[in-house]
Amino acid sequence: MIPAEQVLAELREMRADDLPTHGGRTMAYVYDSGLARIDELGAAAHALASSANGLDPTAFPSLLRMENEVVGTAAKLLNGGAGQITSGGTESCMLAVLAARKARPDVDRPSIVFPVTAHAAFHKAAYYFGIRPVAVPVGEDFTADPEAIRAAIDDTTVLVVASAPSYAHGVIDPIADIALAAAERGVRCHVDACIGGWVLPYFARLGVDVPLFDFRVPGVTSISVDLHKYAYCPKGTSVLLHRDAELRRSQYFASAAWPGYTMLNSTMQSTRSGGPVAAAWAVVRHVGDDGYLELASKTLTAVQRLRQGITQAGLTVLGDPVSTLLAVTTPEVDLFSLADRMRDRGWYVQPQFAFQNSPANLHLTVTAANHGNEDEFLRDLTAAIAEAKPIVVDTGLVDGLDASTLTADQFDNLLASVDMSAGMAAVNTLLAAAPAQLRERLLTEFLGRLYTSGVDAGQ
Repeated sequence: MIPAEQVLAELREMRADDLPTHGGRTMAYVYDSGLARIDELGAAAHALASSANGLDPTAFPSLLRMENEVVGTAAKLLNGGAGQITSGGTESCMLAVLAARKARPDVDRPSIVFPVTAHAAFHKAAYYFGIRPVAVPVGEDFTADPEAIRAAIDDTTVLVVASAPSYAHGVIDPIADIALAAAERGVRCHVDACIGGWVLPYFARLGVDVPLFDFRVPGVTSISVDLHKYAYCPKGTSVLLHRDAELRRSQYFASAAWPGYTMLNSTMQSTRSGGPVAAAWAVVRHVGDDGYLELASKTLTAVQRLRQGITQAGLTVLGDPVSTLLAVTTPEVDLFSLADRMRDRGWYVQPQFAFQNSPANLHLTVTAANHGNEDEFLRDLTAAIAEAKPIVVDTGLVDGLDASTLTADQFDNLLASVDMSAGMAAVNTLLAAAPAQLRERLLTEFLGRLYTSGVDAGQ
C-alpha cells in the first residue's frame, strides 16, 4: 500500500502544471470568489457527505434537506420554480430538453429551436435524445431575433431556448419576446441562465439595467443556473428549475421492470455522491445574500474597468454585454498569438473561432477575484499586443480532408506538421481554417489520443 502522504504529494506535483484556479488569472473554466477559506469550507462539507448516496432521499434525509434548501434559494432568486440539483449546466440543459420531449409523446420527430449562440449543450441534448436541432441566426448585436425564432417554430417544436447571457458574447437574448413566441404555439421555453442566473439579479440590485429573464416573464417554463459559477460552489453543481412541479414531472424516471429495487431518479444520475450537494449547501449558506451582493459588486467593478481598458488598448468588445463575459477582437492583431503571449504572462484567455457573423475573438470570464488585478491584466495585455506576431501556418494542410473519412494516419500526419513549440497559436490557426465538421472530427480524434489506459494508477 502506498502511503497516503506520498499519494497526496504526487497529486500536488501533478497539479503544479495545471492552469491556476485562483487569483482570477484563468478567465474561463473556473470561477473564483477570492474569499479566503471558502475552498476549505466546501471541501470539508464535501468530505462529511461524500459517502452518502442521493439515489434514495429517504435513506439520507440530510441530502434531501440540503438540496431543497439550495433549490429554494435559487427559486427565491429567480422568482419561482420547482427543481433539482444536477451535476452541472450541461445536465440541467439536457434535462430541460428531455422533460420537454417526454411531455410531447404525440410528436414523432421532435425539434428544438434556439439561436446559434445557444450553448452547445443543446446540440448535445439533440444528439443524445434523437431530436432535430433548429439553430437560428442572430442579429448584428449577437442577440436572438425573436421573429426569426417565431418563424422557426412549427408543429414539431417541443422547446424554444434563449440565453441569459450567451456564453460566446455575454449578451442577453430578448427573453420576453421569445417566450411569447413559444407560448403562442403552446411550446415550452427554457432560459439558459447557467452563467447569469446567480449574478444578474444582484447586478440589477446594483443598478444595472438587466432585462427580465426569470419566471416573472410569462411563457418562461424552465431556467438553468449553475452553482459552481457565480454562486462560487465547488464543481459540479447546477440547479434546473421548472415553473411548477407539474412541468418537472416529465424529467423524472422510474422503472420497476426488473427484479431489483424500483429505480427512481430525479436527474440523469442514479448514484449521486452527497458531497457536491453538501459543498454547495455549505457555501451558499456561508456567503448568504449580502455576501453575494458584495461579490457581484466586485465583479461588476472589474468588468467595467476591464471593458474600458480593453477598448483603450485598441480592441473591440463584441455586442453590448451586461453580464460578466467579454468577447474581444481586432483585425490588427493575431488573436491566437495574443492568447499565447498572455499565457506567457500567466493569464489564460480563451480563443473562440469565427462563426457566421461573429469574428474570431478572445473570451474573458470575469469573476470577483479579478477585482484588484484589472490594471495588471491591462498592462500585460498592452505588452502582449505589442509582442503578438502573426503565425505562419500552411492552412492548405486541411484541404482535401473529409470529416467522415478521416483516418488515424491522416490525423497523425497533420499533427506532426504543426509546430507547437511556441504555444497553441499554430494549432488554433489550423483549426480555424477547417470547416466546423472537420474541426469537430479532428478534435474528437485528438481527445481519443489524450485518454489512454496504458498507465496503471496502482503502479
